[in-house]
Amino acid sequence: MTGTVDPPPHGRKRGSGARLVYDLLRDEILDLKLAPGSPIDEVQLAERFQMSRTPIREALVRLAGEGLIETLPNRSTMVSNIDFLNLGPFFDALVLMYRVTTRLAAQNHRPGDIAAIRLHHEEYAAAVAARDALAMIATNAAFHAAIAEAGRNPYFTGLFRRLLDEGRRILRLYYKSYDEQFPQRFVEDHALIIAAIESRDVETADRLGRSHADQIVAQVQKLFSRSSGVDITL
Repeated sequence: MTGTVDPPPHGRKRGSGARLVYDLLRDEILDLKLAPGSPIDEVQLAERFQMSRTPIREALVRLAGEGLIETLPNRSTMVSNIDFLNLGPFFDALVLMYRVTTRLAAQNHRPGDIAAIRLHHEEYAAAVAARDALAMIATNAAFHAAIAEAGRNPYFTGLFRRLLDEGRRILRLYYKSYDEQFPQRFVEDHALIIAAIESRDVETADRLGRSHADQIVAQVQKLFSRSSGVDITL
């Protein structure tokens, strides 16, 4: 296990140690700094984070609950593999959430929502210009989460956030395939989506949400088909 963190402050609140471990390991897993199949060792983590194994275990239980790590029959723990052969249900849910959240945002947004969405759009555009893949993934998720928030349905928002998080490892592989030539068209797509939401054009928002998601899904499928010989279909 690699990496270091600052020594924990004295007087740390109960449960904050587990949260620290959870947050850092989750980001490292989703950003592929910890590759699928990598071993997870409680003793090494306790040394790394300079804390007892109790908060380490609490963090690992939470990560296991989210499907990011798994315990093998021999009781060793590893980062969960990405199930490339069963991405169909994930893609179905993702496309649906792009559509419904964009549609509801056009229907239900309030003053202030558009400003928040535009801010994330600008941050995404800056990440594309900087050729920063990790920032692109994070700002893209923030952009679409802000749209979901504007739709005023917390159930859809929660599900979409989960799907966007689960897709981070897939998008990390996807962006690597561009060899730093990142797609400007996604910035343009985002601008069109904002315009449809702002004008309360529900049908156009739905159509743009679907076409945006379909484009991403098709390119991910093409990447995996080309790189692994596996043709993933819905």
